[in-house]
Amino acid sequence: METAAPISERVPDVDAKHESGRQKIDWAREHMPILSALEDEFTAERPLSGQTVGMALHVEAKTAALVELLAEGGAEVAITGCNPLSTHDDVSVALDAHENITSYAEHGIDDTEYYEGIDAVIDHEPTITVDDGGDLVFRIHEEYPELVDSIIGGTEETTTGVHRLRAMDADGALDYPMFNVNDTPMKHLFDNVHGTGESALANIAMTTNLSWAGKTVVVAGFGYCGRGVAKKARGQNAHVIVTEIDPRRALEAHMEGYEVTSMDDAAERGDVFVTTTGNRDVVTADHFEDMQDGVVLANAGHFDVEINLEDLRDLSVNEREVRDGVQEYELADGSRVNVLAEGRLVNLASPVSLGHPVEVMDQSFGVQAVCVRELATHGDGYDDGLHDVPDALDREVAELKLDAEGIELDELTDVQREYMDSWQHGT
Repeated sequence: METAAPISERVPDVDAKHESGRQKIDWAREHMPILSALEDEFTAERPLSGQTVGMALHVEAKTAALVELLAEGGAEVAITGCNPLSTHDDVSVALDAHENITSYAEHGIDDTEYYEGIDAVIDHEPTITVDDGGDLVFRIHEEYPELVDSIIGGTEETTTGVHRLRAMDADGALDYPMFNVNDTPMKHLFDNVHGTGESALANIAMTTNLSWAGKTVVVAGFGYCGRGVAKKARGQNAHVIVTEIDPRRALEAHMEGYEVTSMDDAAERGDVFVTTTGNRDVVTADHFEDMQDGVVLANAGHFDVEINLEDLRDLSVNEREVRDGVQEYELADGSRVNVLAEGRLVNLASPVSLGHPVEVMDQSFGVQAVCVRELATHGDGYDDGLHDVPDALDREVAELKLDAEGIELDELTDVQREYMDSWQHGT
């Protein structure tokens, strides 16, 4: 198969991009105390020596801090993007300049070039994989099964990727151990809620230059990401409608004070629609036809399938870019539907995208780092298939963050510990 060349061989103005990317990475690292604490350990102990880490992630400054940490821990690292629009070329070039890192990520590539980048990473014959969305691990299983036996394990950090891995595991098709980073508390309680909530809304506001106050915001899905979007939108004085398929999540949204209804009903009332489900065809032709003139549609799920753009194009009589990152579709009745970032992950694919806040990603990437360390040092203790992150690793990251913030915890006394561990204490 044809593979991509490193980013530094494909883009112009490499020196200028390197300087710009380095500046972004250094700023991020200054605000990532968890990775800084782990850096001291990784540099001293080199727990990843002899490992080759293959990565498919959103290649921007915060991701770069994780990549460099793994390299400083002794690994050879090859990385490419997990979304054609989320790569920052200058950051990719800065990573490629590191002697132990090769970066293939480039912004704006097509599907063929995207998989050429993944194939280039796989050509390094990784012993550990780090994935965002599952494309790397699936590509290995489907196209390079001969490499599976040499892979110790991998990590997956997104809801969408974990859904795919669960299905793969259920079919007995996941042939090496994978840690489910997405569902560990230090990831979903902070990254999904606060990270997605803040960054999605911030990027929508910056892309459109519109206010949230007084808007009706329809949030599709009330998982952790949807909760975050709904919470932050309400905090900016929007009226929030939640749509759900799960009765318990719908009830939870209702008890949190949100209006809960179907997408069929919400379609005609919303001003802004944000999809967070990880599923396809959440907003379709039936909904577009009922929407108000000038609505804004954005996707905060991983893949660009939640808003059915094929349906929208079929319905539209005219299409034009009205702002950078805003595509307007005019329907036959003259109403207009505005789609942000081509329906891709809005907080990382819009032209002004910066992704999650630095402090949030410090926590998520801290979990990724200790999971890679666990695989490198104790990987033979895990069977093939999907695994929860050991709780001790998640707590380690939380403790590093608390130490950095100067926050002290109470400790159980011996009497309290005995009471909690005993079944003999009654009324």
